[in-house]
Amino acid sequence: MTGYDRAELDEMVQNWLDANLKCEAANDWKPLAEMYTADATYGWNYGPTEDFMAIGREEIRDLALGQEMLGLEGWQYPYQEVIIDHVSGTVMGLWKQVADATRPDGSHYEVHGFGGSWFRYAGNGQWSWHRDFFDFGNVSALFIEMMTDKTLSAGMHKRIERAMSGEKLPGYYPLGKTPVALW
Repeated sequence: MTGYDRAELDEMVQNWLDANLKCEAANDWKPLAEMYTADATYGWNYGPTEDFMAIGREEIRDLALGQEMLGLEGWQYPYQEVIIDHVSGTVMGLWKQVADATRPDGSHYEVHGFGGSWFRYAGNGQWSWHRDFFDFGNVSALFIEMMTDKTLSAGMHKRIERAMSGEKLPGYYPLGKTPVALW
């Protein structure tokens, strides 16, 4: 293992958290792409039949932070805990998924459970590897609840319609067939 200066990793994590807040406020996560190396990979499992993988900074910008965040404008992803291993350059962040829409009682729609991001630091203030995990069942249940309550955004309705059309979207692969290993 290479090892990194702990203060450097602490600074990277704080920069990441600050940048996330700015992107949430702007409803545009694409600027986060600059925090990845040119050849970085970013992926996640998307349920029992598909995985998602973006390869390289441009795909991360266009697909992971662009295409995949459409319809989620106004959502927040507050980090609850961050664990840093400066020896391996590994960072693990645990976050919530909170919609801007509220229930009649005033509480925000929120995915039950937690999600997370697993990063590998490459130095120079950039990630080389990023994997997300979240409870697909709870995400699906929340979207169904929001559809039933007529609070799901128009953008998310469009995404669901597109997914149900059978249109093949870039970045999606059959389970276990991503060009770069998911785990």
